[in-house]
Amino acid sequence: MSRILKEFVMIPFLLVVFLFAETDTVYTSQLEKFPIYPQYLDKRPDLPSPFISENGNEFVIAFTKFGKYAIIPVTLGNDRDISPQLYIDGHDFPLLERYGLHDAKLLNNLTHITGWDLDTINDLGRPGNLSDDGFMAEDEDIRSILIRDNSIVTAMELTHPELAKPLFHVLNMMEWDLKLGRWNMAIHKWDHIRYFYYNQHKIYVDAEDTKGGQRSIFNDGIEGAFHIQLERQAAPEELALLAKNYHHLPTESYEELKKALFTLTTGEMEPQYIMRYGFYEGHTYWRTDPIAIALIFGLLDLNEIEEIFKNNLYEVLTEHAVANPN
Repeated sequence: MSRILKEFVMIPFLLVVFLFAETDTVYTSQLEKFPIYPQYLDKRPDLPSPFISENGNEFVIAFTKFGKYAIIPVTLGNDRDISPQLYIDGHDFPLLERYGLHDAKLLNNLTHITGWDLDTINDLGRPGNLSDDGFMAEDEDIRSILIRDNSIVTAMELTHPELAKPLFHVLNMMEWDLKLGRWNMAIHKWDHIRYFYYNQHKIYVDAEDTKGGQRSIFNDGIEGAFHIQLERQAAPEELALLAKNYHHLPTESYEELKKALFTLTTGEMEPQYIMRYGFYEGHTYWRTDPIAIALIFGLLDLNEIEEIFKNNLYEVLTEHAVANPN
């Protein structure tokens, strides 16, 4: 999925600082020791990934199909081909724009997003309308999804922009290879980058372009044409923790839990939706769950997540945000 908007609205300064505040800093003098993408390195550089240079540029270290490493610039911006990346819908969600989180009371009174009423958005978002898979399950609605996911993100002490950021980093790596002609057009796949490093995790990526384009359920002009699968392997200690806490689950449910925690399906639309609206989509194939983002990209570890959600992850990850009958 994907959607591209032509408005260029800058995120407030304080939120920009907040977005980058916890990223490791590598001074420019140290960075100059290494060639930057599109050049390669034979060995993995002794640098964190991601990192931010002295001048504010961000980089991620990736491994290519040629057995080479690359230091790829991934700085978020509003002037990229897949853009803008720092726009938040402050008209409908002023507190999201200011603090990176919603206010639940304001969400309860929400009637419109991007000028469209919620009934219209719900109709467009359910399976079989704009998308066969849908942007939400049949029993979910946009307000319930926003409220529930905002409570999950708040419980993790994260913000929606923080969770959108690593997904934009993936898009920005992909954008480099589109520009450089390193996208395998014969098979419509992005097979140049095999995996990348993020907060000491190795994350595998598999992406392809699709025929046609996916329209947005909001009045925002965003469209989508890419399908991206992200996965990181669970560490032995993570599997041991899951086995200990969820041994009571049926085998099928236990496998569903592991998949929900360590894999993501995304595209251009999802990081835009998260950044702009705090919307991770409902419980369909395209859901980009905030807990999975936090775990896969190392924003939180599994012990921290388990402590927050009281060993109740299966229910938290799978329960639908059911529309309130009132």
